[in-house]
Amino acid sequence: MKKFLAIAMAAVLSLSLAACGGAASSTASSAASSEAASTGASSEAASASTTAYDYSSYTGETIEAIKAKGKLVLGTEAQYAPFEFKDMDANFVGCDIWLAQQVADALGVELEVMDMAFDGIIPAVKSNQVDIGIAAFTVDEERAKEIDFTDMYQKDEQMLIVKKGNEEVYTTKESLAGQQVGAQRGTTQSKLIQSALPDSKLFELDKWPTLAMEVANGNIAAIVVDGAVGQNLIATNDGIAQANFTFSEEEASFGKAAVVAKGKDDLKELVNAVIANVTSDGSFDAAYDEAVALSESMGV
Repeated sequence: MKKFLAIAMAAVLSLSLAACGGAASSTASSAASSEAASTGASSEAASASTTAYDYSSYTGETIEAIKAKGKLVLGTEAQYAPFEFKDMDANFVGCDIWLAQQVADALGVELEVMDMAFDGIIPAVKSNQVDIGIAAFTVDEERAKEIDFTDMYQKDEQMLIVKKGNEEVYTTKESLAGQQVGAQRGTTQSKLIQSALPDSKLFELDKWPTLAMEVANGNIAAIVVDGAVGQNLIATNDGIAQANFTFSEEEASFGKAAVVAKGKDDLKELVNAVIANVTSDGSFDAAYDEAVALSESMGV
């Protein structure tokens, strides 16, 4: 896939650009005990995606409020490469950050990134602390009771990761009975373990890289993770591998979507339009490939 070329941004912003567009330098946000960053930059491909479409017909109370404050505030958890992570200069990068930049560009505003715990994003969306949440969220009926999902921008399947050498040890649900199987706290993967692997013992931590190390060190038998992130974890950790284990499509074929607060239909409609455009023209896939390449080069 082609690489994105960085274009110069307005000098007044003085922010550096990284792969996938929408990179931002982080600053502390004491109010949210998180990290926040603003960006006005985009890669050549990101700029082309936005400028190729006219979003001026999308209006509404939420959209006008965002335009009035001059920024779109994104809630994410930036330790989930290749979707959202930080580059070597602590800029926020990844295909989810790129997607958020497309939405900000469609609105004609800057993007501010707030980095927080994954299980804090939906509460932040509900309380209007952030305008939108994009963090590889899996469409989920329970979550949909609290927030609104946009249309899906990527589909993915789940994989089981084990310590290298155990690929043929844990191949069935029965082989995982009584074993500790890990997932990030508050994720769909945690629910999947409880529903599809009821005889195993759920083990939760806050960060996927830490969970991968638990597997590599033999402290837990396995983790369940979505395919894209799982491949990235394997590429950056020599001690783990994908097990010869397959979930059924009914159990573990999920789609990723952004989240907005209920009642913000105008914003959701605009985001859906952006998603439709960048998924149909191939630019999201290009951003994803760029993010994978960057994360692998960084070893994250």
